Amino acid sequence: MSTSASKFLFDCDFGAPSGGSAKTIAAVQEAETRGYARGVEDGRRQGAAEADAQLTAAIRRLAEGAAALLAGLDAYQARLEEEALAFGSALARKLAGTALAAQPLEPILEAARSAFQHLRGVPHLVVRVNEALVEAVEAHVQRIARERGYEGRLVVIGEPDISPGDGRIEWADGGVVREQGRIEAAVAGALAGIPGAGR
Repeated sequence: MSTSASKFLFDCDFGAPSGGSAKTIAAVQEAETRGYARGVEDGRRQGAAEADAQLTAAIRRLAEGAAALLAGLDAYQARLEEEALAFGSALARKLAGTALAAQPLEPILEAARSAFQHLRGVPHLVVRVNEALVEAVEAHVQRIARERGYEGRLVVIGEPDISPGDGRIEWADGGVVREQGRIEAAVAGALAGIPGAGR
């Protein structure tokens, strides 16, 4: 029996100065290329995921900012509406007061014109006004009654507690009242029903 042993080198020359065969070098280079490609792809995926997360966070911040801005605009709009209504009401009261002071007869005569259209068959009418306006109201109301075809008895009475511009027209089973305070209360009630006016 021979005692000499033969080396089993797996087709590799481990003594070669190049450090390996061409097959091994190609396999290592291919593994490196695949690893690099996988690393690049993983990096791209991770970068895309981070970019998506940042975009989502930015959109969320933008939406929250827009909601806060819209809420602020709503509050500002409501405040503007409230101020405009308050200004309009104050201006209307001022203009109405100025007009009433300049022409206190006109609202009373307008109420009389309206009433006489429907009261031709009523036998007796009493008109109550401020005591300082009795003579002027009586002259105008008599003329309006004739123009409207009213033929009944007409009496104008002055009362100190009735404000200039206010008045009452009364007959046996009814009457018409014109009071600035009631008109202002009705206007305030109507404004109270407008959204934003009561805030």
